[in-house]
Amino acid sequence: MHLFYTPDIIQDTYTLSEDESKHCIRVLRLTIGAKIVLIDGKGGWYDAVISNDDVRRCSVNIVNKKKEFGKCNLDLHIAIAPTKNMDRLELFVEKATELGISEISTIDCQNIKRTVVKTERLDKVAISAIKQSMKAYLPRINEMVEFEKFINLNKEYKGQRFIAHCYEAENKIHLKNVYKKGENALILIGPEGDFSKDEVKFALDNGFQEINLGSSRLRTETAAIYACTAINILNEI
Repeated sequence: MHLFYTPDIIQDTYTLSEDESKHCIRVLRLTIGAKIVLIDGKGGWYDAVISNDDVRRCSVNIVNKKKEFGKCNLDLHIAIAPTKNMDRLELFVEKATELGISEISTIDCQNIKRTVVKTERLDKVAISAIKQSMKAYLPRINEMVEFEKFINLNKEYKGQRFIAHCYEAENKIHLKNVYKKGENALILIGPEGDFSKDEVKFALDNGFQEINLGSSRLRTETAAIYACTAINILNEI
């Protein structure tokens, strides 16, 4: 099954973008009458048939529509400090998208080693991942924001809020023992040098709960993928 990302689809006929047309006709060698699937990133799933196999302007007819395809009943938002190596951040975005994450934010923390994040590139990674994993929802990827500002922007978040860090703390318990099945979750994942103690305190003072993600010391992107996986599993049990 071949999926194509078409965010602006509104009618029963549609012309693929030049890039998607070339991939469809030149790379996949599909022709008139071939069946494909269009996804709009908002839950729309469209079965379609190629009506014009022009390599630059491939046109299709929609034969079936599904709304809210594969919709998840909860919101999972990971706010992650960008890694120095951009490939690792992209790996997280790819895997989190495959796992069905709703929203991704990058946060500017005291110990980060990267101050610029190109969300356009991350969007492309996420689009490729929804096509690969056959999902109809594209996660929202936000521009990087300063840590304290992010906390203040999410004071009214409708769900559980967690901060994962590596400091010893009496009240820090594993995510699996505090997350409540079926609830929305916002999880903060720190940089390679961890959150500063001041940042942890600020988050706790503003309603976040400190958690650990097991006994191993995980890389930033691994911790974020672990958190996504844990929330998925906890909601399947």
